[in-house]
Amino acid sequence: MTDQLPLQHHQPKASRIVYGAMGLGGGWNNNPVSQNDIQQANDVIDTCLAQGINTFDHADIYTLGKAEQAFGEVIKQRPDLKDQLIIQSKCGIRFEDEHGPKRYDFSKQWIAQSVENILTRLNIEQLDILLLHRPDPLADMDEIAEVISQLKHQGKIKHLGVSNMNHAQINLLQQATGQQVICNQLELSLQHHAWLEETVTSGCSGQVPVNFASNTIEYCRLNNIQIQSWGSLAQGLFSGRDIQNQPANIHATAELVSALAAEYQVAKEAIVLAWLMKHPANIQTVIGTTNSERIIACAQANSISLSREHWYALYVSARGHELP
Repeated sequence: MTDQLPLQHHQPKASRIVYGAMGLGGGWNNNPVSQNDIQQANDVIDTCLAQGINTFDHADIYTLGKAEQAFGEVIKQRPDLKDQLIIQSKCGIRFEDEHGPKRYDFSKQWIAQSVENILTRLNIEQLDILLLHRPDPLADMDEIAEVISQLKHQGKIKHLGVSNMNHAQINLLQQATGQQVICNQLELSLQHHAWLEETVTSGCSGQVPVNFASNTIEYCRLNNIQIQSWGSLAQGLFSGRDIQNQPANIHATAELVSALAAEYQVAKEAIVLAWLMKHPANIQTVIGTTNSERIIACAQANSISLSREHWYALYVSARGHELP
């Protein structure tokens, strides 16, 4: 399986590290996008490109749409950037409003309206990848097939992806739409390692059940669906966050990450990402920091490959007890 998204020939190859834009736009509030927010987006894009990171992950809900808006202002000012970037965004989550509670919406009308708004905020004519954000139990597959076909025919989206879906949901979506799903974004990290637990504890008695859909990783690999990890750094749990009140296994893992960072002569963030990138599924890791120094630190993951022993040492330490 390739570690590059199967985008069209005139585009750059997708980077192994993806920049997640959730922190752009000035916060989850109703304040307007400021010049400082636009400058921050400028700085982030330039830092990412200098580090070989060319893939940017958005969602229509990030900072209530302002992340896309700030990013789009940069595109407006620097239209030459379009050919250097791979831009994806997600839709389908609706926050509580006068019509109902927080909910998911894969209706034809909502998807079409969401894409129009995304393109407007980003100041682009076409999304490289539209991801359906979280599974909607009320999704009508005929409606989704109709709207995705329409959006592709109109040239508004190039590829279809998903986030937080299991293999059966992806299979149903692909059969209904006749479209190849090219990526699946899942929460995978050194802390959230249930995706590994359901593999190594299969058939073992006395093991704690995990909340991860069996065979999803394998299905994606078998069907050339790029796996992307959100929450890759576990919000800095092993790379500098205050862990005073965390359990012993978290402290031990943070110490091990620090020791390995010194041994490999890279930042701690790079060790945490390199652990994910060592997996043969060729995971694309999504990072979300707006700090340029941390972006550079994360990019160091591209320069190392953890040994098998170090990979297992991190995994066993994070899970808190030896493998079965």
